[in-house]
Amino acid sequence: EVEQLWYKGLIKQYRRREGNSLTLKGKLVFTKHIQQNLIHQEQFYVNHQTYDRENTFNQIIYKALLLVKGINTSTSLQSRIGSLLLYFPEINHLYVTEETFSRLQFNRKTEPYREAINIARLLLLNYHPDVSRGNNHVMTLMFDMNSLWESFVLHSLKKFAPDQYLIKGKIKKTFWEADASLKVGMEPDIVIECEDQTFILDTKWKVLNGNRPSDDDLKQMYVYTKYFDSSYTAMVYPDDSVDTIKGAFRNERDNTKNYPCSLIKLKLPLVVSNFTAWQKDICTELLTHLRS
Repeated sequence: EVEQLWYKGLIKQYRRREGNSLTLKGKLVFTKHIQQNLIHQEQFYVNHQTYDRENTFNQIIYKALLLVKGINTSTSLQSRIGSLLLYFPEINHLYVTEETFSRLQFNRKTEPYREAINIARLLLLNYHPDVSRGNNHVMTLMFDMNSLWESFVLHSLKKFAPDQYLIKGKIKKTFWEADASLKVGMEPDIVIECEDQTFILDTKWKVLNGNRPSDDDLKQMYVYTKYFDSSYTAMVYPDDSVDTIKGAFRNERDNTKNYPCSLIKLKLPLVVSNFTAWQKDICTELLTHLRS
């Protein structure tokens, strides 16, 4: 965002400036002129209007760039940040608070700054404004809970499952292809192999409606069952208690139940006093279902 602003040209604004000058321009501040220039009569202490890049918008961007330079750990960004700071004009330090941003007025000239200012606000104030309540802002970390739940269950199994179980993460297989450049694949979340059996687990960060999974989820599990030749498939949900709802897909020929597919609910405690013990319980609960 800042690079785009630089290529377009940083904005200039009028501002009042007071201090000594070698030329008489604007308004002569007589009292301070006498105090400071009694000896240096070649100078004038004046209050005048100037048109330059010393404004709040550029000061905020410059301060955010300095912050990014200090916290950056990417070598690929180091030179880009350095180049921007090198060519940025010398700007006075600005003490940035929430009030600084609330006073900003965007117009046709400053509108291109809006996105960069929003990002600078997140960096300088260390909070996410879209997730706040009350009068005090705090720093908020946003996670994709589907990915987090999947990674947590997978890590718990890998860490505590017995040696005879081979735990794998996403295994991608192509099941539709038009040509070499147009393919569609499938990736079950967790694949477990034990002796000559394959088990498929798919984590779902959602609350079931009446213990009934969605049609799309069931169709997804059916494809996993057939394509990976799975002995047992299960959808793993978070809940306030441990529960299992056993089910099965029917055979397409004789309508018998011969493709086991269950719903497993894992309890999420309100307070985790022993994290390791919780992971062990999750591993034990899941492997017990697979063996039953």
